[in-house]
Amino acid sequence: MEIHYDYYRIFYHVARCGSFSRAAQRLGANQPNITRSMNRLEKQLGCRLFRRSVRGVELTAEGERLMTHVSIAYRHLRAAELELKEEMKIHRETLTIGASETALHLFLLDQLQWFRKTYPDVKIHISNHSTPQALEALQQDKVDFAVVTTPTNAQLPLRETPVLAFQEILVGGVQFQHLSRQKISWDDLKRYPLVSLGQNTMTWSFYQRIFAAHGIAFQPDTQAETVDQILPLVQHNLGIGFLPEALAREALLQGKVFEIPLEEAVPKRHVCIVKNDQKALSAVAETFVSLLCEE
Repeated sequence: MEIHYDYYRIFYHVARCGSFSRAAQRLGANQPNITRSMNRLEKQLGCRLFRRSVRGVELTAEGERLMTHVSIAYRHLRAAELELKEEMKIHRETLTIGASETALHLFLLDQLQWFRKTYPDVKIHISNHSTPQALEALQQDKVDFAVVTTPTNAQLPLRETPVLAFQEILVGGVQFQHLSRQKISWDDLKRYPLVSLGQNTMTWSFYQRIFAAHGIAFQPDTQAETVDQILPLVQHNLGIGFLPEALAREALLQGKVFEIPLEEAVPKRHVCIVKNDQKALSAVAETFVSLLCEE
């Protein structure tokens, strides 16, 4: 059985986009051809790769297994393609990134690890900033680009590109374990001490707006300088606090903290790449941003 290898490229983009129409736009093709190619791939493989959802399409279990292999192959092919282009002479250049703490832990570190293995000669400089500080550094041409979390309030010529959605949850230590047994309202939160990042962060602004929308003041009892300080503060019962679910997962599994369910969930946030449209990226920065956006 011979399978058209272009089907795998199409499969990759449909899986990443979660939609035949969006994949068609990305590939510069029409939707019927995309759908027809995926139908043929499913027929030749003898299994369903996609199932319909309210938001588009989702991978089946067989599709997930195939995507594990295809994504690895696609990443290697894209890296090889970029390396072979003469203008991408990025070795011994320096990559300078302004990153917020949350974006660094949720997304950027894993990508930097892979990039370092692929381009070991590239020097990497990370400036650890709050989102406003990272955008200011970008405007002042101190970094190539920024990797931060929403809301960014970025204004032209700065342009943001979302690369990862994440969900924040409310957690508490043993002293607040009783709150994990039933859903509580946002209004209930005013009765408990809160731990949060400081006022110079977009996280503070994000929750200040949410609390205001529910008619209550956002007045944390304990302010942390960095996101990695929040979990130990919560574990030691200084208050309850909001954390990205991925950063709290291990402590939740170990029973060191407990999720406090809310009647109305926290709106999702995104890790974003922010570039200055008035400044051309260096070859190394262009390569890394391209790989981040594909990821």
